[in-house]
Amino acid sequence: MNDATHPRVAPLTQDEAFARIRLLRPPNIGPVSYAMLLARYGTAAQALEALPELGKGGKRQYRAAALDKVEREVEGVRKAGAKYLFHDQPDYPRLLGEIDGAPPIVTYRGDFSLAQKPCVAMVGARNASAAAVKLARDFGQGLAEAGFTVVSGLARGIDGAAHEGAMPRTIGVIASGIDIAYPPQHTELQERIASEGLLIAEQPPGTEPRGSHFPSRNRIIAGLASGTLVVEAAVKSGSLITARLAGEAGREVMAIPGSPLEARSHGCNHLIREGAVLVQSPEDVVELLTGFDGRPRSTFREKGAIFDFLPEELGDAEPAEIGDLLTTAPVAVDELVRQSGDSPAAVQLALLELEIAGRLQRHAGGRVSLNA
Repeated sequence: MNDATHPRVAPLTQDEAFARIRLLRPPNIGPVSYAMLLARYGTAAQALEALPELGKGGKRQYRAAALDKVEREVEGVRKAGAKYLFHDQPDYPRLLGEIDGAPPIVTYRGDFSLAQKPCVAMVGARNASAAAVKLARDFGQGLAEAGFTVVSGLARGIDGAAHEGAMPRTIGVIASGIDIAYPPQHTELQERIASEGLLIAEQPPGTEPRGSHFPSRNRIIAGLASGTLVVEAAVKSGSLITARLAGEAGREVMAIPGSPLEARSHGCNHLIREGAVLVQSPEDVVELLTGFDGRPRSTFREKGAIFDFLPEELGDAEPAEIGDLLTTAPVAVDELVRQSGDSPAAVQLALLELEIAGRLQRHAGGRVSLNA
């Protein structure tokens, strides 16, 4: 998150915190639109007042999250023994704030200072081999002993082993609400992480994990860390999504090689072929990430378009005209800027209105499409 889209604001009041939660919860408001609304209106309370009128540009009615629903959410966070953290509060992790679409609000349990220390993400196959599980546990332990916080997603296989090896210097990022344990067999591990390490959730309490939540969780895992290590993974797996997100964010991408005869090693071997750094020991990872300055040795990345703008630059492009350029096939925002002839800020505002109206879908790499 940069200062253009997330300006510094006054100390957060209880009313403004409540308004921010309410602003973010409707299905049509995501991290990008949330950031633009705060940039345009200054506070969530003012943005909420403006949204019904702003949504008309997208030709559909906007409905704010119900007050009682947000009240129940806040009570659910309290009952879970969790706390909220907002994007512009001092404890918000710097590296996480730098990624595109960083979560504006998270809930957490545990020691948040772990997120302020050097972090490395470890991910891999759920159906991992016994050798890879032991390797992940050993790497987790070695990295924790070297002073790193190990970040993973509490999935079966590699994730769970990495957490266990690094305990208590570990962060679990979950795809459910902070009060939901998933997978069920990791209920005890999740509670231990919340008690001794740090547990983070982006979804509201009571939310069961859905398929669409896992890529969002993966971006937080990648965003918290200066590098992501893939231990064992197939070519088509969530672990490679996390690696791609790390690469897009300009972080180090590392992989442990495996036998070409083992399908669960093909993803790691593919990453190495495409530019990830081959590592064979925790010491290799420590060498790569100690004093990480934002210039990774790995070349596995594809950076999407980023537009920086000031609040007063949010100009006027007609949502209908921008909508006419869109189909259900994703297209880069910079292509819309070229074809429309409008400024990047004006195009972003038009896209915001379409998104608020529920007509726009955002994709990785700065691409957008109309909802099917």
